[in-house]
Amino acid sequence: MKVQEVMERLQSKYGHEKEYLQAVHEVLESIEDVYNQHPEFEKANIVDRIVEPDRIFTFRVTWVNDKGEVEVNTGYRVQFNNAIGAYKGGIRFHPSVNPSTLKFLGFEQTFKNALTSLPMGGGKGGSDFNPRGRSANEVMRFCQAFMTELWSHLGPYTDVPAGDIGVGAREVGYMYGWYKKLAHEHTGTFTGKGLTWGGSLIRPEATGFGAVYFVQHMLQTLGHEIKGKTVAISGFGNVAWGAAQKATELGAKVVTISGPDGYIYDKDGLNEEKIAYMLELRSSGNDIVAPYADKFPGSVFHAGKKPWEVKVDIAMPCAIQNELNGDNAAQLVANKVFMVAEVSNMGCTPEAIETFQKAKVNFAPGKAVNAGGVATSGLEMSQNATHLSWTEAEVDAKLHQIMSSIHAACVQYGKQKDGYINYVKGANIAGFMKVARAMLEQGVI
Repeated sequence: MKVQEVMERLQSKYGHEKEYLQAVHEVLESIEDVYNQHPEFEKANIVDRIVEPDRIFTFRVTWVNDKGEVEVNTGYRVQFNNAIGAYKGGIRFHPSVNPSTLKFLGFEQTFKNALTSLPMGGGKGGSDFNPRGRSANEVMRFCQAFMTELWSHLGPYTDVPAGDIGVGAREVGYMYGWYKKLAHEHTGTFTGKGLTWGGSLIRPEATGFGAVYFVQHMLQTLGHEIKGKTVAISGFGNVAWGAAQKATELGAKVVTISGPDGYIYDKDGLNEEKIAYMLELRSSGNDIVAPYADKFPGSVFHAGKKPWEVKVDIAMPCAIQNELNGDNAAQLVANKVFMVAEVSNMGCTPEAIETFQKAKVNFAPGKAVNAGGVATSGLEMSQNATHLSWTEAEVDAKLHQIMSSIHAACVQYGKQKDGYINYVKGANIAGFMKVARAMLEQGVI
């Protein structure tokens, strides 16, 4: 397999799908040497099969707003790969949703899910519908219209969606309620459900918690601990909230959060009250962080800027893809950042990753760092299947163990002769090998 040849073929077919091509290139670049050591992979043409989704559903979503007007959106579900389990991945409601974004996310999800060691394949879905500014009834009607088109392709052993950007517990509830009505069954077909009807404890916090557990293992490998470290976080939603909560609990000082309007620098660090306020900001519907500076004297709002100009020990992008670019990375390196953990999916551009690796900054990719969210979704599926409900401590212990095993796999495949751990290569190879072997053993399908 030659990466350039594969990418040229994909470019000729999907040249406009930049995010998807970026994700595929990163993985293929990491696995090329290992792949070519396995002639059985080449014989079965695993690489061409693994980069293409099994199927993509595209459908019209027609619904009626509160004014009685008919609105039309586009819905998607990308079922990428089910070699190791039912398709698993979130549903995103955001104006930026398009096939390229969902294919990149589904591709990444395939390897991320493999890293958890739970039996889950990779998928992703969503719509260009924006729930911001919509009434609860409008959101409900949209979710019901969306599920009317999608429900027959879902099921506990087929495809199990979850939430994502724009899709929280409310939206999951509306979608699952309509799925249940149409399918005439109450199964664990969605995750991120309410605690009164099958949801798992700590699921909202799980992505952020798991990311901090992964960072802990990165630090321990280098003889450090998280206590006393300063941390820059982007975003202020559930992921950033969970990361800030766990990092603060473990003794780190989180000094930034951010939104589309800019970022907050809080030299005193976040505390319990400030972390709780992050959720208030999120639920306000304004999608801005500026009010934080008014509420907490001593903090400063930097309009239109990103938090990567702040001097910190650890940077954790928690917002959206490609949010940290090459210039941001150079600034972090100049400020002697010690570690960067990508919590958002593909949160760093290729130029940023290259900058960190050239400077030997410890960098780990989202498919490893943020796997705690889908891992806890997998635990929710297990609880539903056995009709049990685990305690918070039980779920947290299982999450911690899963993140520890993911870190160990990254080290196994990513440690270089000079001792530097290439977590990107380690995560990509570990995830790829599991999926590729499963595909090989199941024949040409």
